[in-house]
Amino acid sequence: MNLRGVGVSPGIGHGPAYVLTASVPEPPEGATYTGEAEQEKERAMAALTRVAGELEARGNQAGGEAEEILKAQALMAEDPGLVVKVRSLIDRGLAAPRAVYEAFTKYRDVLAGSGGYLGERAADLNDIRDRVVALLYGHAMPGLPAAPAEPYVLVARDLAPADTALLSRGDVAAFVTEEGGPTSHTAIIARAMGVPAVVACPGATTIRQGVRVMADGASGEVRLEPAESDVAEAVGAATVRQAAVSEAEGPGRTADGHLVPLLANIGSPADLAAAREAGAEGIGLYRTEFLFLDRAEAPSAEEQRRAYRAALEAFPGGKVVVRTLDSGADKPLAFLPSAAEPNPALGERGLRAFRKFPEVMEAQLGALAEVATDDLMVMAPMVATAEESRWFAQRCRAKGLRGVGVMIEIPSAALRAKDLLAPVDFVSVGTNDLSQYAYAADRQLGAVSALQDPWQPALLDLVAMAAHAANGVGKPCGICGESAADPALACVLVGLGAATLSMGAGALPAVRAGLAAHTLQQCTFAAEAAREQTTAGAARAAARVHLPELGRLGL
Repeated sequence: MNLRGVGVSPGIGHGPAYVLTASVPEPPEGATYTGEAEQEKERAMAALTRVAGELEARGNQAGGEAEEILKAQALMAEDPGLVVKVRSLIDRGLAAPRAVYEAFTKYRDVLAGSGGYLGERAADLNDIRDRVVALLYGHAMPGLPAAPAEPYVLVARDLAPADTALLSRGDVAAFVTEEGGPTSHTAIIARAMGVPAVVACPGATTIRQGVRVMADGASGEVRLEPAESDVAEAVGAATVRQAAVSEAEGPGRTADGHLVPLLANIGSPADLAAAREAGAEGIGLYRTEFLFLDRAEAPSAEEQRRAYRAALEAFPGGKVVVRTLDSGADKPLAFLPSAAEPNPALGERGLRAFRKFPEVMEAQLGALAEVATDDLMVMAPMVATAEESRWFAQRCRAKGLRGVGVMIEIPSAALRAKDLLAPVDFVSVGTNDLSQYAYAADRQLGAVSALQDPWQPALLDLVAMAAHAANGVGKPCGICGESAADPALACVLVGLGAATLSMGAGALPAVRAGLAAHTLQQCTFAAEAAREQTTAGAARAAARVHLPELGRLGL
């Protein structure tokens, strides 16, 4: 029996399945307490505080991107709104475990219905809730096996950061989850650890404990009880792939010398070292949300300057593209007022929210201007019209910023890319959101993950429109979505006219090798063949016909 999901971290992982199941029982509905309400509240608050402290301690021990995630979870454990709700439910007679369960579950359901960034946080709340309830009952915390006899394939409905943050690469062979998407915590941490991962895999939790499993983090295939010969063949191919990929060094370029700078997507300063080690030539997407989220007040000018300066110093002489704050109802900021929206993905987010709070915008653009070098470029997210592009460019120019751009993440922006390009210096296509809006499919919802396939021909058409418009006016068009991390699709994107490619650091070596093995003409033929197809699978197959060296490289 084989299963199939979405591969989000390439590689082959095999071993016995360790199926992580819910181990904390739901407190009985209507459960009450004996004694004083204040004592019950103190018990609940103490448990919340302890769980928050343990999550923060795990973050300090884990370091890197996991540290950022776990510390954000620690703040969620003591969220003032949740604390008030727990206390209110206890006042109404519910026992502390039941009050915590109901408060967190209700908030989780709200987040899950929001989609996008907030939708991803729903699994975090489940984990925090279960840890607090377990502590109140005196049960063991949810967790993973210690000192396994051999590396295992971790299988779960979804994984919380606290589950994965302290895992050793030597303990886990692969991750397989029923839920999640390319930007879920499972995907982020798997790529950071270099662990193969498959998400949005229906039926994963039906796998029996201990069954031998082989997961392909590139194709998304999960094979149960594979033959030893199949495992040996897959591992051998992965070894050959690694050796071939490691031979490609230096700047990104095609076999005939066409330069394609390969840049890294950065989520926090902790990612800078990994990007340098992977040979990134600069930063194609520096997400600045880490400075603003999960805090009670806006970051100071000095804090912002320090973060931006660190990126520039990490890549002297290399391009550093900073995305301005991408917040809104889907990523609310505690220090700014925000109204509930029925559909946050279509509301005041990105540049729309930036315009709504000019004090935040002025502070960020000012901090960027103070550290700016010739290598700094600034771009705005979620730009829909030429008017928005002009507005952003004017604000940046007024601060003295020279390299100004906008992101193409909305179909209207791709269709009218020439108009959006007029006042700016470059555009960058964010294929993750562009796909979501083109196909009306939530990028975090496993049930519609097929529509999120970056090989969808209509998505390739939109990318081609943006690149053609940019090339027509002599301005660069970059790609900064996860699609650039696929070596075959990276070649296609170059064939469509992309000037630069930006991706997670772990994908850079394979993309560099794939480009170096093919000429620009081969990339162009592959792009044309893919766009002529009607399905994502057919587009992928048609493109690979023109990219024969990918097979030799094991890509």
